[in-house]
Amino acid sequence: MTRDEQLFQYLLQLGDSPLILAQRLGECVGRGPVLEEDIALTNVGLDLLGQARLWLSFAGEVEARFEPPGRDEDALAFLRDGGQFRNLLLVEQPNGTFADTTARQFLFDAWHLLLLRALGRSRDATIAGIAAKAAKEAAYHVERSGDWVIRLGDGTDESHARMQAAIDDLWPYTGEMFTPDAIEQPLIEAGIAADLHSLAAPWREHVDAVFAAATLKVPDAAFMQQGGKRGVHTEHLGHLLAQMQVLQRSYPGARW
Repeated sequence: MTRDEQLFQYLLQLGDSPLILAQRLGECVGRGPVLEEDIALTNVGLDLLGQARLWLSFAGEVEARFEPPGRDEDALAFLRDGGQFRNLLLVEQPNGTFADTTARQFLFDAWHLLLLRALGRSRDATIAGIAAKAAKEAAYHVERSGDWVIRLGDGTDESHARMQAAIDDLWPYTGEMFTPDAIEQPLIEAGIAADLHSLAAPWREHVDAVFAAATLKVPDAAFMQQGGKRGVHTEHLGHLLAQMQVLQRSYPGARW
């Protein structure tokens, strides 16, 4: 595999996770517990969608180098099958209760900000530029989701129980965030991709601090789910893509 092909696959990883999470948050529109939070979830989803567009647009430019003319962001988002998506398994998990949605968001946000800050030092100028812009939004995201974890965890008996259950269920999907695959490793060595191993300690430090304030326990889960970055997904992604892609699949080439 050439360096451009590796870079293309890596950019899909960077773009697919915010894209899929944005779709999940889009399902929450009109369902927030309070009006302000309903709007906040929508805004976070729009931020992530904007980031996904930047990553996927760049991916299309890189693809054009080895497979002209390359695909644009719409083709990459709406005309790939599930096995071609490279998102983390965490982000495709269903919304569930508000506790589930909040736990999923916080676990991702805490990692995402660290990733973007690391990518801001990438030797690839385009990656560094996109990451620097996205990190400003991600800093707000992690503050907001962390506040909600504390509010629910240290709230009523019921909110605490629901938040702990959500963390317990989603924790096995966090290991994938710190495990580089065969595509990432040479890009890490070249200074292009972020070194995922270096993100694990600061992520855990931040998560532990929030959990302590929220009176939540860190799950004792030895087994971690893997596969999203290789295109091996849970059954939830297929249902999500069916909704997300229905217009383009039904009316190929449609334009507003």
